[in-house]
Amino acid sequence: MKDLFSQGSDLYRQARPQYSTAIVDTILQHVPERGLTWDCGAGSGQFTQLLTPHFQQILATDLSQAQLDQAPQWENVRYRACLAQDSGLADASVDLITVAQAIHWFNFDAFYAEVHRVLKPSGIFAAVGYGLIQAVDPEVNTAIQRLYFQTLKGCWDAERRYIDDLYRTIPFPFQEIVTPELCLKYRWSAAQLLNYLNTWSGLQHYLKQHTDTPLLELQQLLQQQPAQGLEIQFPVLLRLGRLV
Repeated sequence: MKDLFSQGSDLYRQARPQYSTAIVDTILQHVPERGLTWDCGAGSGQFTQLLTPHFQQILATDLSQAQLDQAPQWENVRYRACLAQDSGLADASVDLITVAQAIHWFNFDAFYAEVHRVLKPSGIFAAVGYGLIQAVDPEVNTAIQRLYFQTLKGCWDAERRYIDDLYRTIPFPFQEIVTPELCLKYRWSAAQLLNYLNTWSGLQHYLKQHTDTPLLELQQLLQQQPAQGLEIQFPVLLRLGRLV
């Protein structure tokens, strides 16, 4: 498992999109018990915070202690820095296991062995994520696409392909539950958009190899945007499953 987000963890917490309650509601429809959930790859708690009203206890784990240090504190949440496959939880003890925007970095075989060990027979596994950002403004959207597919070509880690494939190609050794299509929608300022793009691992890899900024075209284009901000959206990636 790679740790690409310890550096700049504060920016990651501030700039990454917030998940919607619609995602959580969709998952919880299939979770009969609400005792313990494990949020793996929790980062700075973006998804963990949406689970707190619904479970008696939550274990939130991440490889990066720097990310976990950015997470808010709740009485029913315990944070632990560890590998994804080292939860330390008891056999068949977990009602829900979630992984938000992180499973593509995991060692699938080792992690899924841990999932099968700790998940209750009635429990649910949920892989959550979001795909490539889309701007409603066609000119801005074209510039984002050009940045992603052309300027940063060769700068992305191989695991990024799983997001490009909308998580359809990740190994998924579960009985799958069909879910509705969901989308995250926001109105962002130019500064918010640029901050988000600066959290891209591919962009950070680019900056290690070049002296120029790959965001120049977008910076110039965004100077012309209206003060009320940009309409942007992300396709939600969601795969739910039960133990086979």
